[in-house]
Amino acid sequence: MHPEQTNIAAWTAYGDHHLDRRTDVPEPDRLTWGFWPAGPGAEILGEDLTGRRVLDLGSGTGKYAAYLARERGALVDAVDASPSQHRRAIERYGHRPGLNLILSDAVEHLGQADPYDVIYSVHGAAYIDPLRLAPALAAALAPGGRLILSVLHTNSQGHGPSTALAPRQEILPLAGGGRLTVRMWVLTPALWASLFAPHGLVIDQVDILRAPEDDNPLTCSLLRIHRDASPAPRC
Repeated sequence: MHPEQTNIAAWTAYGDHHLDRRTDVPEPDRLTWGFWPAGPGAEILGEDLTGRRVLDLGSGTGKYAAYLARERGALVDAVDASPSQHRRAIERYGHRPGLNLILSDAVEHLGQADPYDVIYSVHGAAYIDPLRLAPALAAALAPGGRLILSVLHTNSQGHGPSTALAPRQEILPLAGGGRLTVRMWVLTPALWASLFAPHGLVIDQVDILRAPEDDNPLTCSLLRIHRDASPAPRC
């Protein structure tokens, strides 16, 4: 099975698991890029998002997209490829003004959508083949637009990012016990930059988000990216 199909299957099983458990989807009070409520928030997307076209890529339950529509007045498309995660989002936020919940392959959606002022992804980008994702992001981001991605950097076993463009096996834990296997592109910031640069996407800043516990090696890379002013071809 292709790695992306493995990931969709795993996240669909994950969503089904939480639907069966009737897990509550919370109303967040901030946008969190790491795995902990610390560090930057929604302000790095831009000071005024009112009426701006925003895309949440790999939106899962849609909680952050709903937050931006509610608190920042953004017009948010929230895209996820997992039917069960999409169902959870619809059940929780289906009537939120300014929020459009979409079940779709991310790259297919990017290839068809009008340009976005802001595109962001909280942990979702690493589940998509970067060779497919990078040109699609460039084509869908308006010139001068903001692209913010948080991606896994070091996993909970201390395995750091790779310098090779290949997905690797990671574990997706389930509430109540059990786990699922996913395939993720866990790459160094330099490798992400080299993949984005040919498409006019420039990384302006990289922050490494660390766990609050000294003995926890889990970290994320927060990539702040802009698109240069030259036009990008549609995919």
